[in-house]
Amino acid sequence: MALRFCVFILVMVAPAWANVSMVSFADLAEKASPAVVNIAAVQAVKQQDWRTQMPQFPPGSPFEQFFKDFFENQYKNAPAKKGVALGSGFIISADGYVVTNNHVIQNAQDIKVILNDQTQLSATLVGRDEKTDLALLKVKAPKALPTLSWGDSDRARVGDPVMAIGNPFGLGGTVTAGIISARARDIQAGPYDDFIQTDAAINQGNSGGPLLNQDGQVVGINSAIFSPSGGSVGIGFSIPANMARPIVDQLRTKGKTERGWLGVRIQDITPELAESLSMDNTDGVLIARVNENSPAAKAGIEDGDVIVRYDGHDIKVSKDLPRLVASTPVGKTVTLDYVRDGARRTTTAKIERLEDAEMAEDASTAQDSQGQQSRVILYGMHLVALTDQSRQAYQIPQSVRGVLVSRVEPNSELYQAGIRQGTVILSVSRDRVTTPQQVITLVETLKKRGNRSLLMQMRLPEGSQLFVALNVAQ
Repeated sequence: MALRFCVFILVMVAPAWANVSMVSFADLAEKASPAVVNIAAVQAVKQQDWRTQMPQFPPGSPFEQFFKDFFENQYKNAPAKKGVALGSGFIISADGYVVTNNHVIQNAQDIKVILNDQTQLSATLVGRDEKTDLALLKVKAPKALPTLSWGDSDRARVGDPVMAIGNPFGLGGTVTAGIISARARDIQAGPYDDFIQTDAAINQGNSGGPLLNQDGQVVGINSAIFSPSGGSVGIGFSIPANMARPIVDQLRTKGKTERGWLGVRIQDITPELAESLSMDNTDGVLIARVNENSPAAKAGIEDGDVIVRYDGHDIKVSKDLPRLVASTPVGKTVTLDYVRDGARRTTTAKIERLEDAEMAEDASTAQDSQGQQSRVILYGMHLVALTDQSRQAYQIPQSVRGVLVSRVEPNSELYQAGIRQGTVILSVSRDRVTTPQQVITLVETLKKRGNRSLLMQMRLPEGSQLFVALNVAQ
């Protein structure tokens, strides 16, 4: 009886399988493949220090000098080693401009571009951009080369079919197909992450190759994969064409990039921070630090402000602002809507060029007081005054003024939040502090006013700055 049932099911579903038709990418592959190239970048391989190869002997051993001379001479006379990085690229102009990833040609001594018909051409580097992992090459060809055109990546939707062409594991001319799996992926590769995710097979060597839509237009540049094994598991990432195209145009015309600069350090807004900032949601981006003499500083933006709208665009998450600023023409005056002390305000800023900006802080500040302060403890933090000795111990520049956290109790809330010794408290609820007693006085004053939480601006041991919402209700 069960067997009959199974047979009945098979008979019923067979017509459904018969009606399934696969979309062919043959015409697209035939048309696009000639404009996709393989790239071989010859790179110098850093030789291992001979000292790490030398056997270890007790100090003064007669063998020590013998082996030292032997290994030193061996490495000194050894020829320089070279490696070859393999990647992909695609031609965007008939006169030989080729787009690829920066990491494919980084530190290359010689770059070869291999065309679809196996013709090898020497390439020169026109320009590269580390922040978006893009590079532009130029080759001289005896005839006009086939090209690919840019597509509108903003119109590409999740579920759209796409095709990738590249040089995985040195197997040039490989075509794979799939769909767009997700948009706006942030994989922590750079400050402007906005990757297209695809399940089209992308492997080592596909980097720099195109991700094409059904019209044969480039909607992405294959750049990275997620893979525990090193091979494709159906999670690949491509740089959107609408992000890549203006950068490539700048490299082609100027040999370098030109991005807008506002001059702020930012962080996400958590629900706890939103409450302490008198905000009813977490939209926007919190300004953790404003660079001196930057466009933001000139516009009146201060540490602790929350930018919620930039040049007519709403800011929902922190990554929105860097992308918008970077794409702003240098010299343009933009409108900034921001929140301070719960009130919405508006100002304007004239955007400057990121590459020309002086990002280092001014080190010519007054010397810190060398008077010894008593140690105070606040919510598990041991606070002391900054001294020359502590600055040297924790590598804190003279330009940083604040109160040093010399120890954090392991069972404290702040320790659980990642605060460690070497952190410097810069301000408490926007008031600058330079002594432990100032911190205590400000906290007690705010508690008496009924504040349930307050903002502390901190410089972490590695040098980054952020705001921490401290719960003082208990």
